[in-house]
Parts: sequence; C-alpha cells; structure tokens
Amino acid sequence: MRDAYHEELDSIGEGLVEMARLVGSAIGRATTAMLDADLKLAESVIAADQKVDDLQHDLEARAIALLARQQPVATDLRIVVTSLRMSADLERSGDLAQHVAKLTRLRYPERAVPRDLHATILEMGQLAQRLMAKAAEVIITKDVDLALQLEQDDDEMDLLHRTLFQHLMDDRWKHGIETAVDVTLLGRYYERFADHAVSVAKRVVYLVTGEHADELQQPAQVEGA
Repeated sequence: MRDAYHEELDSIGEGLVEMARLVGSAIGRATTAMLDADLKLAESVIAADQKVDDLQHDLEARAIALLARQQPVATDLRIVVTSLRMSADLERSGDLAQHVAKLTRLRYPERAVPRDLHATILEMGQLAQRLMAKAAEVIITKDVDLALQLEQDDDEMDLLHRTLFQHLMDDRWKHGIETAVDVTLLGRYYERFADHAVSVAKRVVYLVTGEHADELQQPAQVEGA
C-alpha cells in the first residue's frame, strides 16, 4: 500500500512537470503567433489550453483522493497541498498564454504589436518560456538554490515590462490608443506568467525545506547589506 501511495505522489509530481512544459511551450508559440499574425498557430494555442485544464483537474482529483484515503502528515501532507497550489499557478499560466493567442486572433489579419516593439515582445516571450522551463527543472530536481534564482531572473522581466511603458509614455508614440491598450495587456500577461513561474519555484522551496523562500533569502540579504 505504501509503495502505491508513493507512486501516486510521484505521479502527481510528473503531472506538474508536464503542465509546466505545456504552458512553457504555449507561451512560446503564442508569442510567435502574435508577432507573425499567424492565426492557425494562435488557434492551436487556444485549443491546447484544454489539455492543461484537464491535467489540472485530474491532478486535483488525485491529490484530494490521497488526502481522503491516506490522511498524510508532515512532509507528505506538504507535498500534496503544495502540489495543489502549484497546479493552480500552472493552470493560470496556461490561461495567460491563451490570452496572448486570443489577442492575436482578435486583431487578425493586423498585428497587435507595432514593428518597433517586436524585439521587446519577442524577448519577453522567450524569457517567459525560459523561466517556466527552469521552474519545471526545479520541480524535478527539488534544487532549492536554483529555485531561489528564479526571483532574480524575474527582475529581467520587470525591466522589459518597464521598457514597454517607456515606449507607451513617449511623446513620439504614434500607434493610437487601441494598440497602446493591446501592448499594455501583453506586458501584463508576460509579467504575470513570469510571476507564476517564480511562485512555482517558491512552492518547491517550501516543499523541500518547510520554510518560505522569502524567509530563506532574508539572512542572505542582511549579510550582503
């Protein structure tokens, strides 16, 4: 019985990794669809989000069943509860990739992003994909140091987000209000996607150590002050 129980715990972890890989791929493909005004690719991203939702529902059902049957305590309880929270982060990440794709569909055959912002949006999409790939690696390896690095990596996304706003606030902006709204939304989608990747990594820190990531980082910040 215990072997079956731990196999089920491992299976939940594998489901989280699969979700992370799917949403990482989705944000990359959604970015390509956005910049190329590729309606077919956008539609495929929108449709594929159902698989992420299905995985989340399945993982949630299995986790709740484990809680009911096994009544886990200590570390095992932490694994189950933290896995539920990570699955919610990953499901929301998939929704954000879908939002990017839906904006592509809304503006088709036009492009939602002006040419002079293509490089910034491309960089944001690539960074979002890298952050989620690192989050998947953290789930697999349970590497606390790697998990803590994600928050520093996210600073790059915040910088790119500010760059977008600098363009929007520039007196030379010539693309109109509708495009300004689109770019504002896109910036928010990528920023939130990155935040969810960081959140997943922080939850792994808690899973492994029983401490929150912010608590572990505070001593290091004091020493470096």
